[in-house]
Amino acid sequence: MAAHTTPSPGFSRRGFLKWGALGGVVAAGAAFWLVQPGHDRKLAFATLAEAMREVDRLSAAPVQPLDPATAWNWQQTLEHCAQSIEYSLQGFPQPKSALFQRTLGAAAFSVFAWRGRMRHDLAEPIPGAPALDALAPDAATALPRLRAAAQAFTAHAGPLKPHFAYGALDKAQYEQAHAMHLAEHLSAFDIQKA
Repeated sequence: MAAHTTPSPGFSRRGFLKWGALGGVVAAGAAFWLVQPGHDRKLAFATLAEAMREVDRLSAAPVQPLDPATAWNWQQTLEHCAQSIEYSLQGFPQPKSALFQRTLGAAAFSVFAWRGRMRHDLAEPIPGAPALDALAPDAATALPRLRAAAQAFTAHAGPLKPHFAYGALDKAQYEQAHAMHLAEHLSAFDIQKA
């Protein structure tokens, strides 16, 4: 006769795997946030207006990427940031699943909001967004586009589209997301030294 064992009430294989996977994600995330790239000025903005003042400061003089160089040039960076703001009004082309947005995406935004800064791959395009123009010699088209996107967001009074990763955000949360996004990208550039 085979012995019958009863699992303890607080333990299940599924629970073990779920908490083990969550622990792995937390450990990987902590390692990612602890490693600071050498080109990070660690900017932080509370509002979109503050972020745009830094865009204007950088755009008033020749700008350079900080070493080690970023994957995108200044024009591509401004275009990417404009896309993000525009999509908050129009809708993102390829959102992650609702489950992802409610779980990992919402958790990531909560951590970023708590820290006042975000961390993400500075060369990762928005899923489904048109490719960034690597051949444009300067920011002549991207800068006005970013300014127009920021102004449209500020003036917008209606509902906002869910963020492709974070899901539904209210206006204050979205403004914080945009300010943090700009801060991280702008931290990789500075005015060119003479």
